[in-house]
Amino acid sequence: MFEIAGVPEDVAREALRLATHKLPCKCKVVSRADLEGGDNSEN
Repeated sequence: MFEIAGVPEDVAREALRLATHKLPCKCKVVSRADLEGGDNSEN
């Protein structure tokens, strides 16, 4: 898990997108707004 702060969201997403190509596993970029504003399908 990685967290990026202090830069605009589009810059952070691009940096993480580029980093995912270097990692040996599937990755998904999410934001706090995605987690808080999403539907509650877990319950």
